[in-house]
Order: sequence, then structure tokens, then C-alpha cells
Amino acid sequence: MKAYFNFIKYFQNILMASGIVILATLPISLALVPKWFTDNVYFWLFAVAHFTLFLVMLVRPLADILRGITWLRPLVILRKGMGVLSASIIVSFILSKLIIDASGYLHSLTTVDYWSLQNLALFAHLADISAVLLLVTSNNLSKRLLGKNWKRLQRLSYVYFYASGLYVYFILEETHVLGYLIIVTIFTLLAWMRNHGFILKNNEPQTI
Repeated sequence: MKAYFNFIKYFQNILMASGIVILATLPISLALVPKWFTDNVYFWLFAVAHFTLFLVMLVRPLADILRGITWLRPLVILRKGMGVLSASIIVSFILSKLIIDASGYLHSLTTVDYWSLQNLALFAHLADISAVLLLVTSNNLSKRLLGKNWKRLQRLSYVYFYASGLYVYFILEETHVLGYLIIVTIFTLLAWMRNHGFILKNNEPQTI
């Protein structure tokens, strides 16, 4: 198991470093060389953001349900790195808008249309705000400063996941995201039932 934990630690560092590199390079690239970003590139960027977010939301319920599989629980550690990677992509798009036209973007935040339910704009922007807050507080300093409120703030991951997922499914018509939503919802409900003793009461640990 020691080698397994070392691998998880190493992979976590890769995820965190990737998020930092994305934040350092993607916003300025989007703003200054938009021709690099074809529809296909946009698709893959959002695909990575949504898939890593899907894994963030899935791994804890899986670990709670399948407590007998001991190698699952350590994977919960990777939620931080995967969350940072996902949010860094979304936040990069916001930062690029600020680079291009900061005053125009900030002004749009005060308009009714920006928060309208038309075309599910409200869902998209709630997801954006959640991603920003989760990314900014994904560090030990924020955890110490916020105390118990830090855990409450992490519940915004549900807003980020469901708001972005519904927007992408209904507006961008990416049908695979609906699968993410259904799978996470089912396993989250099963985990709640497991944690409250309704199912899988006898689930003895099994080592790898």
C-alpha cells in the first residue's frame, strides 16, 4: 500500500501543477491568440473540465459505498487535484474575458440578462462563480482562515457540477454529460443510504 500512496501523492502533484500551468498560460492565450482555439480545442478543454469534475463528485460516494475495497478510499485525496484542474480551465475563460474587456465584463455582471434563465444563462454563471470560489479556497491557508465554513463552502461543488452539467446538456447538447449527472446522482443517493445504514450493513474490508 505504501507504493500506492506514493503514486497517489505523485499524481496529485501532477494535477496541481497542471492546474497552475493552465492558469498561467490559458487566459493570456485565449485573449491574445484566439485563432489557436478552434471549436475542437474548446470541446476538449470543456471535456477535460467536466470529466475531472465528474470524477471529483463520484469518488467519495464510491468509497463510502464500497468500504470493503480499501484502495478506493485513498483516491478521495485526488479530489483536490482534479477539482483544481477542472476549475482552472473554467476560471481561465473568465480571466480571458477580463483581459480582453474588463469593464465590459464587469458591467455585464450587473445586468438582468446576465442572470436570466433564458438559455440557462443563470446556470452557466452560477457554475462560473462556484468554480472561482472553489479554486480560490483550494489551499491550506483558506482552510485555516475559514475553519468550519470551509467545509460548507466546498458544497458549492454540487452547484458547480449540476449547474454546469445542465447548461452543457440542454444548451450545448453534449449528451454524455447527462450520463455524468445521472451516475453521480445515483451513487450519491446510494452513499447516503449506506452511511445511514439502509444498505450494505456488512461490508468487510478487502485489501488490494
